[in-house]
Amino acid sequence: MRCIIVDDEPIAREGIEKLVEQIPPLVLLKTFNNAKSAAAFMQEKEVDLVFLDIQMPGTNGLEFARSIPKHTLIIFTTAYSEYALDSYEVDAIDYLVKPINPIKFKKAVDKAIHYHSLLLEEEKKNIENIEEDHIYVKSDRRFFRVNLKDILFIESLKDYAIIHLEGQEVITRMTIKNIHELLPKNIFLRINRSFIINRSKIDSFSNNDVFIGKHEIAIGNLYREDFFQTIMGK
Repeated sequence: MRCIIVDDEPIAREGIEKLVEQIPPLVLLKTFNNAKSAAAFMQEKEVDLVFLDIQMPGTNGLEFARSIPKHTLIIFTTAYSEYALDSYEVDAIDYLVKPINPIKFKKAVDKAIHYHSLLLEEEKKNIENIEEDHIYVKSDRRFFRVNLKDILFIESLKDYAIIHLEGQEVITRMTIKNIHELLPKNIFLRINRSFIINRSKIDSFSNNDVFIGKHEIAIGNLYREDFFQTIMGK
């Protein structure tokens, strides 16, 4: 998986580079100290994954992320935790706060590798229809039924939606906005720009997060009031 590092701090670049070297599927193409140079490089070379800082001189990481090709995945690496919710706007795979924990780094990369493989296979799968209690997913010229009650949550990835089931993910070429409009609102609830959850699958929640199994999903500021009114009735 071809990757680049974009960070204006030399020590940070070196640290991430060392972490990348420990994960064989990753191939580091180059490192950059600014977004402009990285953008020029990406016009010539295909990049699968970008490790991207947010606070940089000139074009910041969030602005640069909005210009990155849709097939390129992003992992933010930053010293500022307050930008975490903003990362959902550009469908970032993960958000790592410096100093970066190697275990969390590996977990984020594993997720990126997995989602990259899903993107490569997405042409084989597509939602054809949504009924009252199920959806039909097209795969290899066949139609497979997925019961709505079995869906844990749905996650945005670029122009696609990943349907998370127990032990399985299905990718479809639909935006999170479009699939949300089709799903029954008494079952599914959008809690940030990138996630729709199945209300019946919530294990617990706090003021800021929803927990479904091993998954922790942030509640966006714009969706918080609707979430608590829907769940708590107030």
